[in-house]
Amino acid sequence: MGRIFVVFLLVCTVLAGGGAYYFQVYAFYDRLPAQDSIQITPLGADEPAEFAVRNFQGIDSDSSPIRYRACFEIEADPATLTPYEGATPLNAPGWFGCFNAAALTQALREGRATAVLGVANIRYGIDRVVIVQDGRGYAWQQINPCGAAHFDGDPLPPGCPPPPTAE
Repeated sequence: MGRIFVVFLLVCTVLAGGGAYYFQVYAFYDRLPAQDSIQITPLGADEPAEFAVRNFQGIDSDSSPIRYRACFEIEADPATLTPYEGATPLNAPGWFGCFNAAALTQALREGRATAVLGVANIRYGIDRVVIVQDGRGYAWQQINPCGAAHFDGDPLPPGCPPPPTAE
C-alpha cells in the first residue's frame, strides 16, 4: 500500500510540475497579428508617432503587462528618437526565437544598439521600450521608476503622474 501511495505522489508531482511549466512558458502567451507600424516617441515629442515596420512578430499576454515582446525590421535613425535610460531587455519564452534578451543586453552594453522610448506609461508604471539595431527593432514592456515605487507602495519620485484610482 505504501508503494502505491509513493508512486501516486510522484505521478502527481510530475504532472503538477509539467503543468506549471506549460502554463508559465506556453499557455498564457498569444501571438500578435502582423502589424505594419509601431509607436515610438520622437526626440522632443510628448506623444509617440507611428513608424513603418516589416516582418513583425509579436507575443503578448493578458496575465501580465510586461509579457509583450516583438521583433521587426525598421528604418529609423535612433538619433531622432527619445533615448530610454535603464533599458533592460526581459527574457522571452525560448520558443519565441527572434527575441534574445541576453544578446540585446550585450549589444546595449557594447553600444551596438540603442534603446529608445516606444510609449511612456502604456499602462500606469509600464513603458514600452524599443531597441533599434542595424535595421532591426525589438520591443518589450518594462516597469518604469514611477511604477516600481507605486507597485512597492513607496512614495512616487518627482515628476510621476498620479496613479490611477481603484474603482
